[in-house]
Amino acid sequence: MHAVFDGHNDVLLRLWANAAKGADPVEEFARGIESGHIDGPRAKKGGLAGGLCAIYIPSDGLVLKTPDANGHYVTPMSEPLDRLPSLDIALEFAAIALQLDRAGAWRLCRSTADIRKAMEDDIFAAVMHMEGCEAIGADLAALEVFHAAGLRSLGPVWSRHNIFGHGVPFAYPMDPDTGPGLTDTGFALVKECNRLGILIDLAHITEKGFWDVAKTSDQPLIASHSNAHALTPVARNLTDKQLDAIKEGKGLVGLNYATTMLRPDGQENAKTPLSDMVRHVDYLIDRMGIDCVALGSDFDGATIPEDIGDAAGNQNLIAALSAAGYGEAELVKICRENWLRVLGQAWHEAA
Repeated sequence: MHAVFDGHNDVLLRLWANAAKGADPVEEFARGIESGHIDGPRAKKGGLAGGLCAIYIPSDGLVLKTPDANGHYVTPMSEPLDRLPSLDIALEFAAIALQLDRAGAWRLCRSTADIRKAMEDDIFAAVMHMEGCEAIGADLAALEVFHAAGLRSLGPVWSRHNIFGHGVPFAYPMDPDTGPGLTDTGFALVKECNRLGILIDLAHITEKGFWDVAKTSDQPLIASHSNAHALTPVARNLTDKQLDAIKEGKGLVGLNYATTMLRPDGQENAKTPLSDMVRHVDYLIDRMGIDCVALGSDFDGATIPEDIGDAAGNQNLIAALSAAGYGEAELVKICRENWLRVLGQAWHEAA
């Protein structure tokens, strides 16, 4: 079994939503439940040793628009969110992450040494990530507080606009050049993340925003849960030009398991074969090289192929990659070492 460090999941969203209904998030993660994708028992069964766990402020009522007769769709962008209610929710997510850490249900990691030690101890290695920075004000003061609490990765935007920049819609077919990039405040956020050692994730930003970060940041370019636009032309996937820029800086793309981002038709359909996942990995590696490709499942945040199902089935993808000809050394890089390399760089760790 290959230990996997995963670039993106929404387990905190599920734990937070269930806690609002009276569930105990520590108990839910530690003992496991039948719904959703990730908990402690299923992670161990599937070799999911850790990952970037998102603080994400949900947009009410967002549902993918029904495709037209040609299979095309453009889901309307979610409205921007108010800052103070977003901050309240983000603090609730962070509190759950800290409660899980305190209870020993997972280990909240702030360095690659922390991640490796958690893996050695067979404890889920969680890294706090923020997907869309609606909880951060223009003065960036809250960023300091979240960093002190363990935040080590963020995406300036989700697929909605905020004071830092613009996100791409969920749409097929469409390229990611859908609007403006970073605002002045967004440029300041990138520079502050560089100073603090917080990884910047480009998974939901417009193409213009991608290039704005590229010219501003001193980190490798990272898209934690995105795929190849040449194979699945949804707005959330990356063009060849973007992939080339990621390769140039020895950055990373994490394969997204969402079926809408894997299938040639861009549809939400769990009956998506593992061969579609392998096809994207092949393309990404052919374009960027083995050092620039990893995994970014989007567990608990998307419809994924039924041949994986949840975290317990994660090794089915690894087996498919092995059957496709990937050797042990290559699988180790895809499963965890590529992530640990770029995290170490973003976090100012010595080479």
